[in-house]
Amino acid sequence: MGRPGRPKMPKPDLHPSIDQFLDMLSSERGAALNTRHAYWRDLADVSLYLKGQRKSDVDKATTADIKSYLEHLAAKIHVKGKNKSQIAVRTVARRLSALRQFYRFLVSENVRKDDPTTTIDSPKQGRTLPKIMSEAEVTQLIKTAGEGGGADSMRLVCLLEMIYATGLRVSELVGLPLSSITEDAQFITIEGKGGRERMVPLSEPAQKAMKNYMAVRTSFISPDDKGVQARWVFPSKTSEIGHLTRQRFAQLLKDLARAAEVDEDRVSPHVLRHAFATHLLARGADLRSVQKMLGHADIATTQIYTHMVGDKLKKTVDEKHPMAKKAGGKQ
Repeated sequence: MGRPGRPKMPKPDLHPSIDQFLDMLSSERGAALNTRHAYWRDLADVSLYLKGQRKSDVDKATTADIKSYLEHLAAKIHVKGKNKSQIAVRTVARRLSALRQFYRFLVSENVRKDDPTTTIDSPKQGRTLPKIMSEAEVTQLIKTAGEGGGADSMRLVCLLEMIYATGLRVSELVGLPLSSITEDAQFITIEGKGGRERMVPLSEPAQKAMKNYMAVRTSFISPDDKGVQARWVFPSKTSEIGHLTRQRFAQLLKDLARAAEVDEDRVSPHVLRHAFATHLLARGADLRSVQKMLGHADIATTQIYTHMVGDKLKKTVDEKHPMAKKAGGKQ
């Protein structure tokens, strides 16, 4: 059940309550498959640790058991890399959050009377802003992608223009059904997390890129395809699911970044989603509108981009404003 592209975990004999919890996430909260996988990995890791230490199973774990596990997890990450303290903090915080939800579920179902995580404090996390690209760097990527001129080039340009014009999650982009594009190709309809549907407009460059790509789209469909590939906007002959995978798109972006002489460590589908939001807000877009296009359920999630814009503006003022320079010179 591990996610593609990650090391395979041993498949432990998990307590039935974990499956019940995962089913609840899907049926009551509309959790996506990737979300369900993430919770499974978190709870499976806890179960493996507890069984390896000959402690009680995860459903009967005590507060001391959970604290022991979290300390073990933080130490394990620290050993892997000396400068990964922030990664360790985020990982421990995420794992604890998963455990909190799991035990609250057990209490609500009368499986347990107590929640062993209530007295455990989450590790303090500094505010980490998402990586961001400049408008010039995005333009350079799109320009370089279009230099090939063939079908692969047209598809890559379309992918870039689409994600930069809409801010789609990468899973939403590569998994776009053909039916999601309106007849005039001015809008696309997205079914996002929790089954929430939203309509997102396409920019003129994205519409043009889509039109060019559609002319060569059939070259990515096998002649003997029985409809598995043809139903997707971005079909793939080699993918078992019938469409381009997230991993393949990410790989294409890394290759493109090197060709465009853009730092490949700062280029990914998720960073392009960040660029969409940040560049819109920097040009005066309304926060609520950006929230709707990103598909965020809570506007607080979208507000992080206002911090990014604010930090960038402050840096610009400090570096460029003549009065700021004078003040700096006096100190």
